[in-house]
Amino acid sequence: MEDKIVKVLGRADYAPSNVPELIQRLGLRPNQQQELQQALQRLEARGQILRTKGNRYITAREADLVPGVISINRQGKGFLQPDEAGMAEIVVPESATATALNGDRVLVRREVKPQGLRPAPKAKPGAEPEATGQVVRVLERKRSQFVGTLQRSKQFLFVIPDDPRIPHSIYVPEPRDVGRKPQIGDKVVVEILQWESRQTNPEGEIIEVLGAPDEEGVDMLSVLRNYDLPLHFPKAVLHEAHTITKSRSLTDASAEDMHGRTDCRDHLVITIDPDDAKDFDDAICLQRVSADRVRLWVHIADVSHYVKSGSPLDVEARKRGNSTYLVDRVIPMLPEALSNELCSLKPDVDRLTKCVEFLLSGTGEVLETKFYPAAIRSKRRFTYQEVLARLQQPPVLDDPIEAMLHEAHAMAQHIRRARFKNGSLDLDFPENKIRLDEQGKVLRIERTENDVSHQLIEEYMLLANEAVAGRLMGLNRPAVYRVHEAPKSQRLQQYREDVLGHRIPCGNLTLRPEVQKLLERFRTLAIGPALKIGFLRSLMRARYAVEPLGHYGLAKTKYAHFTSPIRRYADLVVHRALFDKKAAITALLKETAEHLSLTERNSADAERDSKEVKLYAYLKAQLESGELQTYPALVTDVRNFGFFVDVPTLGMSGLVHLSSIPNEFFVFDPARSELTGRPSRRVIKLGDNLDVHVWRVDSFKKQVDFQLAGMEGGTKPAGRPHEGARRSPASSKRGRSRQEPAKAQKKRGGPREKSRR
Repeated sequence: MEDKIVKVLGRADYAPSNVPELIQRLGLRPNQQQELQQALQRLEARGQILRTKGNRYITAREADLVPGVISINRQGKGFLQPDEAGMAEIVVPESATATALNGDRVLVRREVKPQGLRPAPKAKPGAEPEATGQVVRVLERKRSQFVGTLQRSKQFLFVIPDDPRIPHSIYVPEPRDVGRKPQIGDKVVVEILQWESRQTNPEGEIIEVLGAPDEEGVDMLSVLRNYDLPLHFPKAVLHEAHTITKSRSLTDASAEDMHGRTDCRDHLVITIDPDDAKDFDDAICLQRVSADRVRLWVHIADVSHYVKSGSPLDVEARKRGNSTYLVDRVIPMLPEALSNELCSLKPDVDRLTKCVEFLLSGTGEVLETKFYPAAIRSKRRFTYQEVLARLQQPPVLDDPIEAMLHEAHAMAQHIRRARFKNGSLDLDFPENKIRLDEQGKVLRIERTENDVSHQLIEEYMLLANEAVAGRLMGLNRPAVYRVHEAPKSQRLQQYREDVLGHRIPCGNLTLRPEVQKLLERFRTLAIGPALKIGFLRSLMRARYAVEPLGHYGLAKTKYAHFTSPIRRYADLVVHRALFDKKAAITALLKETAEHLSLTERNSADAERDSKEVKLYAYLKAQLESGELQTYPALVTDVRNFGFFVDVPTLGMSGLVHLSSIPNEFFVFDPARSELTGRPSRRVIKLGDNLDVHVWRVDSFKKQVDFQLAGMEGGTKPAGRPHEGARRSPASSKRGRSRQEPAKAQKKRGGPREKSRR
């Protein structure tokens, strides 16, 4: 009925309709009035229709209103993903987000430019206007509980939220019935009860006391609570997982499990994963069948064989959306009995898989593809480090697995070269892994490069993902696709002007070859990594959708996530869509895709915050001990108050404030983006490589300031924000640097976010 209501209300020849008119136009019986009113209430709650004066209804579209889910980044900018399929994302400026919070379902009024007498300003070539709007109503809160630090002013108590996307402190009364009595400075969980306007502070109450920030375990508990990550599985889920594992052998596949499967247990199947991985969800095998033909098997854990749609396991997996990898633990999507045991493709045990089999030419061209359920018995478990070491040496001739490893590497590089020739973009950056000691403190930070051992597996997984998406599109089956839309030409034009401002040749970036040419040019320039970071900021964020919109970064028109069903629910959905004709309904899949995009972002933010709290504690300890370590840094942005640096060793970015440089006055040249010192004539510009050490850590603002190594002295900007201002800009009282504008301040960052293809 709801679809019919929207269709009738959307007809151009109908005026706004009341209930009696809708009964007539829908051809309903009088006794169906209650059913109609319930449907109208549901549509109104979802923002699809509006009730006007006189209890008449119109569609949201008629009022230029768009319902959808809003994502808000750390800079406060909102991005609405409309409910309507095919409608472009709407950007909501920070000042227009009203009381919306990240993940809320909202109603946004699109900005419609009036047609005046004056002609509109001529747009730059290739530029297109960005769809913008403002939030007019919050339809449904994603969540209302947040973690923060309890503070007191002369008049009242308030909580400063850990989440920088909440623009105000939250007023709270004296806590009661929360068990442990909180102390000022404690981490607490607060529930927002009332928030009427963006210009006023929200009001709430403390519902849980976590403890002092430096108390053992409180840092990670704060992250878990702030992102609503579960510590435990429901009893029904654990019971189902236990029942499944108890009824099966953990080493040998039963005749029932083998029914309808291709037996690949004699193949030389191997896995390649990080050294600390426990959930092995992909494996490969490669055989040469002739001088110019190679057969490749990509095996993926058959989670769908055990996790049935609608079961407690499935409901909980969908709710979680994905596994979350915090710095000190994993919050798995599935119980460990499945994720680390029965589904994990461990060596020397039988495991069930979904297989994509390829016949490849000698240069990696796909000649034939097959899809089927299979069973394997992995012959060896490799780590990336082990594979890299073996690939750097000639193969051991009497070891067939090692010979296969070398041949698999050569084929992966053929496929990789063809992918980049087809337009794929090199957007990878090295990643940092934090290792903790037994007390949960930073022991060391390891830098991981995207070397040939990673590329070996990556290319085969990309190949399988593309093949599966093509198969689903060919079958015209509803599914969830991984999409990465092309960036707005306006953003690319702005970025191009920035590059040209540094006297670097740059063509039309709406043309993919020009983007590839520019990224390749960056590899030879000192300023290149800094500008590459800027390019990443101009891109759209990858997400899930029911429409196969393609993947801009990978230059693939067909792409879905298939290769990680143990840790991503989207892959489990794709497995079902590929092998079960009755697995999916498009309407439900659209809701699932939106939900999974949100859970993925939530996990990414939680993972970043878990790194931040450990790194902040690590850097604070350096400041307190006076034993400061020196780090190489790259200048990524230059302003009149200082310059931003990227510190690869820490995986962090931060500001070097000019007030931290003693006995020097700097003149800013905006045309060149340079700072020139007086009297030293020292020039600091984008792309410079410098040595820095930590200068200030502000956990409230989630910021780290650095200082040039060897520059003792300087005046530290005022630090802690007060209750009236959620995030106040840093400034110097000594006059050696100008105040940092709030807009620029938000460019600071913590650990860089991992790109998820």
